[in-house]
Amino acid sequence: MAPTKKTDRKAVVDVAAWTFNVVTSVGVIIVNKALMATYGFSYELLKFILFANFSIVGMNVSLMWNSVGFYQIAKLSMIPVSCFLEVVMDKIRYSRDTKLSIVVVLLGVGVCTVTDVSVNTKGFIAAFIAVWSTSLQQYYVLHLQRRYNLSSFNLLGHTAPAQAGTLLLLGPFLDYWLTNKRVDAYSYNLASVMFIILSCTIAVGTNLSQFICIGRFTAVSFQVLGHMKTIFVLIMGFIFFGREGLNLHVVLGMIIAVAGMIWYGRASSKPGGKERRSLSLPTSRQQNHGGFSDSNEDEGKV
Repeated sequence: MAPTKKTDRKAVVDVAAWTFNVVTSVGVIIVNKALMATYGFSYELLKFILFANFSIVGMNVSLMWNSVGFYQIAKLSMIPVSCFLEVVMDKIRYSRDTKLSIVVVLLGVGVCTVTDVSVNTKGFIAAFIAVWSTSLQQYYVLHLQRRYNLSSFNLLGHTAPAQAGTLLLLGPFLDYWLTNKRVDAYSYNLASVMFIILSCTIAVGTNLSQFICIGRFTAVSFQVLGHMKTIFVLIMGFIFFGREGLNLHVVLGMIIAVAGMIWYGRASSKPGGKERRSLSLPTSRQQNHGGFSDSNEDEGKV
């Protein structure tokens, strides 16, 4: 009787294991399909919140683990990454002048801000995550607004509560893991609480303005023209906190960066400066036997 009972028990366990595997495998496929098909917006919101949270944590950790110089290089690299995302996902095509103007902006801001550059493994990983998550988050700001016809306020209203909730739950544990310090162990006082509230209030305004700007322009334009903020910060620092850091190469970098931004604004607004590739282009080429209009148009674009 004992061997029979063991055999029966083994059979029951085997059936239960296979049933559990089949139910969960089929279930996850059905649920994911429902998410993507029936609840596509909710699924895309989850992706956006994931990218946004990684962006917030990644940028702060990158600043904590890297030198200021490498942190600035990482921020500058968001522009080519955003260009790559637009080219791959939206089939955007940039003219040669638009590409060159972006290079000029990168060069100018780099001359202004990049000083000491030291790299370590964990800092590089944090910067890599920060750059890609921030670029994807900014890409999805425009994507969600256009695809679902949302205003900046609507998108922020959909995403902010979920972001706040997940960061509130995971933030203290992540903070302790990264810094070995507990949030509740901090000695809070009236001044620190007021500054925390002020910081959160300004952050809401910053997020809203980001959504508005990217919704009206694109993630690349937001990144390129956004470096004007870096120039303003440097100028205001020189005005209010002395002229310690003001030297020839910083002034030269500012001039180059501003010139690049002006060039980018003009180049990207011209016809063909930045446009979506047409899917009907091969058909029109076949119909145009002379081929002169298409070839001339392509020569002005890269």
